[in-house]
Amino acid sequence: QVQLVESGGGLVQPGGSLRLSCAASGRTTISYAMGWFRQVPGKGREFVASISWSGGSTNYADSVKGRFTISRDNAKNTVYLQMNSLKPDDTAVYYCAAAERLRVTPWRYEYDYWGQGTQVTVSS
Repeated sequence: QVQLVESGGGLVQPGGSLRLSCAASGRTTISYAMGWFRQVPGKGREFVASISWSGGSTNYADSVKGRFTISRDNAKNTVYLQMNSLKPDDTAVYYCAAAERLRVTPWRYEYDYWGQGTQVTVSS
């Protein structure tokens, strides 16, 4: 089992920045690709970004390309999501997820472990 705990959410004005963190514990000797998803009430969980186990490959949803950056520090068992130029449409609960695979993937069903989520609100 792997436990994931997100942090770093909060309230930010449009155009501002936030950095989310996701700390993994438990069975961290296994290699995992990591991802970030987000969800607003009444809608499904939406892919945001993914990073391979090595960190050498990433992919992003079109809606966040050029504004968000996913990264990881395997020595700290932590993955990050740097969010810049935030918009009100980015308001959501953001979830960290781990997939027992090496390569990036945007598909929810390929992720095996999920965090509890952290709220991001973009509003003036």
